[in-house]
Amino acid sequence: MRRILQALHSFDSSLDLARRRIATAIGAIILGLIAIAFAWMGDKAQELFTRFQSDNIYLTLALTPCGFAAIVWFTNRVSPAARGSGIPQVMAATKNLDLAYTRLLTIPTAVVKLLLTVGVLLVGGSVGREGPTVQIAAAIMVACHKVMRVPMTAGVLIAGGAAGVAAAFNTPLAGVAFAIEELASAFEQRVAVLVMGAVVIAGLVSLGIAGDYVYFGVMHETLELTSVLLITPVAGILGGIAGGLFARIMLSFARSGHPVFQAIRRRPVLSAFACGLVVAIVGVATGGATWGTGYETTKLMIEGESTPSGWFGPAKFLATAATAVSGAPGGIFAPSLSVGAGFGELLTFAFPDDAMPAVVLLGMTGYFVGVVRAPLTAVIILMETTANRGMILPLFLTAIIADAASKLVCQTKLYHGLSQGFLRQGEDNRERQA
Repeated sequence: MRRILQALHSFDSSLDLARRRIATAIGAIILGLIAIAFAWMGDKAQELFTRFQSDNIYLTLALTPCGFAAIVWFTNRVSPAARGSGIPQVMAATKNLDLAYTRLLTIPTAVVKLLLTVGVLLVGGSVGREGPTVQIAAAIMVACHKVMRVPMTAGVLIAGGAAGVAAAFNTPLAGVAFAIEELASAFEQRVAVLVMGAVVIAGLVSLGIAGDYVYFGVMHETLELTSVLLITPVAGILGGIAGGLFARIMLSFARSGHPVFQAIRRRPVLSAFACGLVVAIVGVATGGATWGTGYETTKLMIEGESTPSGWFGPAKFLATAATAVSGAPGGIFAPSLSVGAGFGELLTFAFPDDAMPAVVLLGMTGYFVGVVRAPLTAVIILMETTANRGMILPLFLTAIIADAASKLVCQTKLYHGLSQGFLRQGEDNRERQA
């Protein structure tokens, strides 16, 4: 009898494992399809706004702030869990699995997140779709596991988030690195296998439909050793400080107890209008260069087809900061890479004899690491999105220096700090239910 019971228990365990793997595989396939649709919708939204502002640029001074205010009002009224990036929500759920069964990671929240992020791009907001894709991916995984009647685990959420990053950028290795470095507090073999499986499936779906592409275009330029030793400390220190400043601004608006920040949080719609006005003014002043993700401008810099201006980096920093603190749904990955490209462009004035694309790439690394404090993820993303392996050692050196410099400005890692708010909400809800 004991052997029969043991055999039945073993069979049940194997069945649960099979159902879990099927749920993860189905979720990754769905995510790959949605990531492609999301990218198409985001590109179309930016095209529509670019066409509108080219003929009515001063009307954006009304459209953008009113659009920000309307989106934030709708978000707070209908789906507060959809605000902001999306990565902090998933981080909070991995630490407290009860949150995975709340509105934080539901399909309705994911739909609202997708549509409102597209809406922010439609009115000129400086946002990306990478963070929202992470939250959408986690919501899909939760839904698939509910359908298959298997319990949710932190590993599944991490796998979904990793697949989201991979599908958004077409960067499988970066998805795995992001899962290890940001979403998971510790690396475990079982989680690693789950992450790689989800990333591979989502990547294959994207590859089959969208084809193989390099996000920022192929870059072949490299730097001499002397230039590497001169530029990497500058890019790392200054980029880390600038990125750390951005992270500190974000955390201050999100959780500072200062009366000014508390007053701003009490008036979210008015604050969003003011932020939208800042984005509109900066966009008009720069001829529309700072609106949207900044992808096109960054791609031209990476490919060496842009004439250095000097103003793009600071202007994009201001537009991205204003968009991020407004509370509107949207990610900061792509805009931060664009700000970093602008910062790298400034470095080309100090190092005019070196290849501009290579210097820009180091600037992107320094600033992006300063913001997210994920050096391995940053290096792999930039290596995969430019198909340049010759720059990997300078990128690593810049990333290490930037991480240390950013920590001096902002001790708390951005996404971890933002996730604390969602964790506190989960604890408050549990106390009320008790």
